[in-house]
Amino acid sequence: MPTFARLDGLDFARFIAFIGMVLVNFTVAMGAEGQGSFLATTFVGTLEGRAAATFVVLAGIGLGLAANKTNDDHEFNGKLIWLTSKRALFLLVLGLLNSLIFDADILHYYALYFFFGVFFIRMSSGGLIFSIITLLIGFVIMLLTLDYDVGWDWKTYSYQNFWTFEGFICNLFFNGWHPVVPWLAFFLFGILLSRLPLDKGQIQLQLFVFGLIALITVEGLSLFTLALLAGAEQDLLDIATTEPIPPMPYYMIAGMGSACMVLAVSLWMNSFFSKGSVFKLCRQIGRQTLTLYVAHILLGMGTLEALGLLDGQNTSGTTDDALIASGIFVVATALYIWIYSKFFTRGPIENLMRLITG
Repeated sequence: MPTFARLDGLDFARFIAFIGMVLVNFTVAMGAEGQGSFLATTFVGTLEGRAAATFVVLAGIGLGLAANKTNDDHEFNGKLIWLTSKRALFLLVLGLLNSLIFDADILHYYALYFFFGVFFIRMSSGGLIFSIITLLIGFVIMLLTLDYDVGWDWKTYSYQNFWTFEGFICNLFFNGWHPVVPWLAFFLFGILLSRLPLDKGQIQLQLFVFGLIALITVEGLSLFTLALLAGAEQDLLDIATTEPIPPMPYYMIAGMGSACMVLAVSLWMNSFFSKGSVFKLCRQIGRQTLTLYVAHILLGMGTLEALGLLDGQNTSGTTDDALIASGIFVVATALYIWIYSKFFTRGPIENLMRLITG
């Protein structure tokens, strides 16, 4: 079992995932996907779906570490379930409010990951692995038997029936941006990783190697499978994709592999650079990602809209432009955090969540 002192490297991993999330979301919002220089489009394409997956894995690790502080304390388990349920409700409300202005909101999905995930805390490692596999296979079955396109307008990437009961449930569990099936598997994978001694260098190396092998293997298998299925129906071709939509097993495994690599590098870097002022600032950013997630939508995308740079306002946006916009936003974020952290240890929304949920 890992030591229970705070693993600051996790905060740095959240910082890395935050940068990737900003870049991907700005690219999509600007309608710049696939447009721009080869290096920029390749870089953004590599991050797409991986940054969000890393965030969910890290969330599972955080909850798992909290539960690992005791062994069989039923009172603590009850308190953890109650606290997690309240915070899940907070995230659900916040996410639904955010969905009013940003269709690809992930917070309301997060709420369900936490709500369901907390009941897996005491499950054996073998049970977690079985549950992860079940979620991956279950989604394939759902894709082949249900209409994945229902509710979607793929030209505008908008979900027409989101605010109806049936549409909301379908979007949340099956064909949304980050559906519970199979995305809950990322969260359960994080719980599984939390049981490792993550502060040990050997484990960090093993995580990196495992992640790299998994990533290379599924990417190769995807290309091979697509070649075998050339000319087949789209539903069959979707099975072989590593793209985040739809989230098929190859993509899910690639996302887990990427998360392992980011986690390993972050923990390793923390062991060498933990006292550096720049590294400390990056960790402070990683501790306020809930606030910054909302900020990159309200302030970041709001600024892009005011400048006429969102999709539909300016059709000439490229991934290079998105890189520049993302860089400016991250620098502004770092300046804000540098000043704010002199007075407060948690972000405004993180403090609000603690105030409301306890």
